[in-house]
Amino acid sequence: AMLCFTTLCAAAGAAFAQQYPVRPITLVIPWQAGGVPDTQLRLLAEIAAKPLGQPIVVENKPGGVGTLGPAAVAANAKPDGYTITYVGTGVFRTPFLVKTTYDPRKDFTYIGGLGQYLFGVVVRSDSQLKSWQDFVAFAKANPGKLTYTTFGVNSPLHIAMEGIASNLGIRLRHIPSRGNAENNAAVLGGHVMASADGSAWAPLVDSGDFRLLVTWGKTRSKHWPNVPNLKEVGVDLAETMPYGLAGPAGMDPKVVSAIYKAFRTAMHDQRHLELLKKYDMEMFDLAPQDFSKWALDEIDRQQALIAKFAEKGEKK
Repeated sequence: AMLCFTTLCAAAGAAFAQQYPVRPITLVIPWQAGGVPDTQLRLLAEIAAKPLGQPIVVENKPGGVGTLGPAAVAANAKPDGYTITYVGTGVFRTPFLVKTTYDPRKDFTYIGGLGQYLFGVVVRSDSQLKSWQDFVAFAKANPGKLTYTTFGVNSPLHIAMEGIASNLGIRLRHIPSRGNAENNAAVLGGHVMASADGSAWAPLVDSGDFRLLVTWGKTRSKHWPNVPNLKEVGVDLAETMPYGLAGPAGMDPKVVSAIYKAFRTAMHDQRHLELLKKYDMEMFDLAPQDFSKWALDEIDRQQALIAKFAEKGEKK
């Protein structure tokens, strides 16, 4: 009887994987609507729905610097492939900063890589800060008076900026926001002097409203080749924050494969390629097994980085 039961369960699981999906899929986006991550993921969901044969419904669940949505998926979603979410560095880093309801090593099924951001620091075009050197000089002359915004306290951008400030011997004042749109509005309105963000600022740089002081990639930006990267101005840092898709732990590998293949098709669609070009972003195309390995390695890297920052703080 037990053998028959086991055989029936295996057969039912195989049949489920073959039929998947039979109803709409929910994609949880842990960012505000209207920002670059939201725009990109909505486009990918729209395109990926076609090969899957079912609509992909987007649900914005911002909060916790991009961790609230994934945490909810890990805690509440069934591992049936009908609820998936964006995951990135913030999801991997946050458990080493504050107590979380999830363990990134155990509570997710990693589906595949999607992309990586171009980060940079921008100011308003009429700012007295004409270059990164001006940024540093002003901060040194006016400790704690140079204000900048990122999308949240303990976000990868916030921690990176504080690390940069520490290395340069300057003190900055962080004004957190809830996302790309608020960052841009804060700079435009003169509420802060600078924004450290992904390339949601791209249209405003191109229009002449913003000035891009420095980018954070390993090489100079293709779209703005005259702007130096951090290493060229003496800061040993390169950060692009790759990200991808995940679901709750225990998903069927065949379902994972179906989702990844549909989104990979979407990633190479011309409409998506044009969006990447607009914001000078790059793909991070990793299949499930490779993305899982990368995620676990990145979790280890983030844990080591946080431990290193904590050690420096104790010494001070």
